[in-house]
Amino acid sequence: MNPDLDLTLERVIRAPREAVWNAWTDPDRFAQWWLPAPMRCRVDRLEVRPGGAMVTRMSEDGTEFVPHMDASFLVVDERERIVFTNAIDGAWRPAAPEPVAMTAEIALADHADGTEYRVVVRHGDPTSRQKHEDLGFFDGWGAVIAQLAEVAERQAVR
Repeated sequence: MNPDLDLTLERVIRAPREAVWNAWTDPDRFAQWWLPAPMRCRVDRLEVRPGGAMVTRMSEDGTEFVPHMDASFLVVDERERIVFTNAIDGAWRPAAPEPVAMTAEIALADHADGTEYRVVVRHGDPTSRQKHEDLGFFDGWGAVIAQLAEVAERQAVR
């Protein structure tokens, strides 16, 4: 990790890796946590495999959905790691995403209390990293990780 270019968050989720993985790979579960509430998410494509697309839309009122994320998965190691970027869209075309281009790595590991969940979001330059932090990276990504934990923990109880 390069602190000049990268932002990171870690959390222990009180659910097994399988439940966290399912929350990432099942479109219905993914839509429940991917955007900070009260925003609503619609998943257009979620192909969790190398080269697969991640295309989502967002809505403030649940009726009108606008584009949110158009990205490609780069690495998918079953139940261990997911890497995606919005610098390449779901059709594998170079993109100039707003507000910043990024590559995100999600790592899952066993923990005595469930799953250790770690996110590293990489940026191409310090200005982009700072812009992402200033736009609320820690609050936004922190909120969705908390929502992910709720979805995974709810599944683990069943």
